[in-house]
Amino acid sequence: MTASADLCALPAESEAPRVLIVDDQELIRAGFRMILTVRGITVVGEAADGAGAVAAERRLAPDVVLMDIRMPTMDGLEATRRILARSPRCRVLMLTTFDLDRYVYVALAIGASGFLLKDVTADHLANAVRLVGTGDALLAPSITRRLVERFAGGPTERSTAHRDLTPLTPREREVLTLLGRGLSNTEIAATLTLSEATVKTHVARIFAKLDLRDRAQAVVLAYETGLVTPGG
Repeated sequence: MTASADLCALPAESEAPRVLIVDDQELIRAGFRMILTVRGITVVGEAADGAGAVAAERRLAPDVVLMDIRMPTMDGLEATRRILARSPRCRVLMLTTFDLDRYVYVALAIGASGFLLKDVTADHLANAVRLVGTGDALLAPSITRRLVERFAGGPTERSTAHRDLTPLTPREREVLTLLGRGLSNTEIAATLTLSEATVKTHVARIFAKLDLRDRAQAVVLAYETGLVTPGG
């Protein structure tokens, strides 16, 4: 899979978010800063490890954090957990070398809004940051589903497992199940013979009732609560 294949359709133009770059390699931070800056995105700061990221987020209040997963002192997973616990409106976009890294699965479960491979193209990096800055998830649900199918049921940490689904109506459970299977709103509408507007309303209510950030987390939750099973 190429880096470009990981990206869903991204908007070329949107209000630019304020970004914090976190990576233990100075050259990567400098390269990402240059790429984003020349495309009109403000980089408010950098950090070389997770502890620095947590401190910088508190001080700078960025809209998006570009977060490396594997770093010394405090890794990107623990930093993401602490940042989102304090600043739920902040969006975290994980950086990884491998597209099926099991740590990516954990990151999605704790609330990261998606991931990028470090060899992502310059335009895709900028567009991904803009997309996540709008509050959307970067990953296509089908890609998230592949991650979950590969790692669900293993020893991986599960932050959203066993969440109570009783607040959902029967129809909302149906919609969440189809989200977990990787269907788009259009496909869900066709499957359930509903309008897309109705599906969007159901999705919004599911997110509100279950305190989900985006579709990526919804896919993880559908697997971890048993609505969808690997290979099912």
